[in-house]
Amino acid sequence: MHGLRVLVIEDEPDMQETCAKVVRHMGYAVDCAADAETGLRLIRERTYGVAIVDIRLPGMDGLAFLREVRRIQPDLVVIVITAFASVETDLEAMQSGAFDYIPKPFTMRQLEIVVQRACQYRRLYEQYQDLRRQLQERWQVEGIVGQAPNFRRVLQQVHQVAASDVSVLIRGESGTGKELIARAIHRLSPRAGGPFVALDCGAIPETLLEAEMFGYEKGAFTGASVARPGLLEQAHGGTLFLDEVSNLPLALQAKLLRVLQERTFRRLGGRGEVEVDVRVIAATHEDLAGLVRDGRFREDLFYRLNVVEIQLPPLRDRPGDIPLLAEYFFQQLRPRFLKPLEGISRATYVVLQRYAWPGNVRELRNAVEHAMVVASGPWITPLDLPEHILRALREFPEKGSCLPYAQARKTALREFERQYLIRLLAQTQGNVSEAARIAGLRRTSIYKLLCRHGLVPSKFR
Repeated sequence: MHGLRVLVIEDEPDMQETCAKVVRHMGYAVDCAADAETGLRLIRERTYGVAIVDIRLPGMDGLAFLREVRRIQPDLVVIVITAFASVETDLEAMQSGAFDYIPKPFTMRQLEIVVQRACQYRRLYEQYQDLRRQLQERWQVEGIVGQAPNFRRVLQQVHQVAASDVSVLIRGESGTGKELIARAIHRLSPRAGGPFVALDCGAIPETLLEAEMFGYEKGAFTGASVARPGLLEQAHGGTLFLDEVSNLPLALQAKLLRVLQERTFRRLGGRGEVEVDVRVIAATHEDLAGLVRDGRFREDLFYRLNVVEIQLPPLRDRPGDIPLLAEYFFQQLRPRFLKPLEGISRATYVVLQRYAWPGNVRELRNAVEHAMVVASGPWITPLDLPEHILRALREFPEKGSCLPYAQARKTALREFERQYLIRLLAQTQGNVSEAARIAGLRRTSIYKLLCRHGLVPSKFR
């Protein structure tokens, strides 16, 4: 007998006995309950690794049970059985914490596969918790820099979803770090020991995309002289990251949906089914919900991918992080340069924070690297920045159409506030008391203004 104990909650005696029989045959101890209330009592009395729960139960239904279980034993792996499968029900079950669901009618073999996956995940989760306790002090996400409140919420979500196995959709403008966030989720998850495989759905021609994802058998098409596994197989036991998933053709969307539902697929030219165990993290800079409305993206696949959504803020909405990121990139790149480089000047930080960064973090890194290449002295100056950034800052006052008076006045006042504070901090080298004296304001008022604009005094010292 394996050490894991499984709980079956099913009000139909025949179905309950079938589920229990499958679990016992797999070598796991099993307890049964005919209603959710009895199941919750058993969970309070002993520890279970996996629970199999019918979504329609007398009294408290399966979804209410899921929500209560999350409070009592949040790490319990729950499989939902339902005869009322629908996109909305499936999504609600997954968002309520279900590991997977299986619609009636199903075969004993289908149930066995789902239970086996759940038990494997539970064991991985326990190993992950042990490792997490050992490495608690290293839980700051390596390679990810940011202190802005909107970005700290993103990091909180990363830690939350990493502990589960649900699909994640990462949304954000180009250059905001979507793949970096996906890799962080993988590194912090129970699948960290498995591969992380990335596929840019927009970088591969549509004619080659299917072969790249699913692989092919020898002779599947002209030039297929040997069989080749696709990225799905290469990601087995780990995470498959689908960047710019909105570029997937509709035909491939249907095949990906089947993989997410059945955990099996066929190679191009193949006849046999290939079983695969992967977590899918998708990313896009587009509005997938809008694409669904336009008929360009499948609604059922959208719900499967969008169990948890992480929205990355553009760099212009976290201006206080710009000096942190610039310094991080400077230190990261400095070993590549033979010439002596001491750092980035305060005046350069001021310029960097004035720019809108349409290319986001990626553009900032490129700008820092460019400045390090052309710098003639030990300190990076504003004149070392790429010309398009300096030109954009010079032209900024002349650009843009007129806004309504009230909105234009509000925007101008906010920009005045920000630029005034930047100049004030640069002049006082980050000394808030001196800044308050020059401005004729209380120190508390200065701190409130700095917080509103995401400015950090220490970065001007």
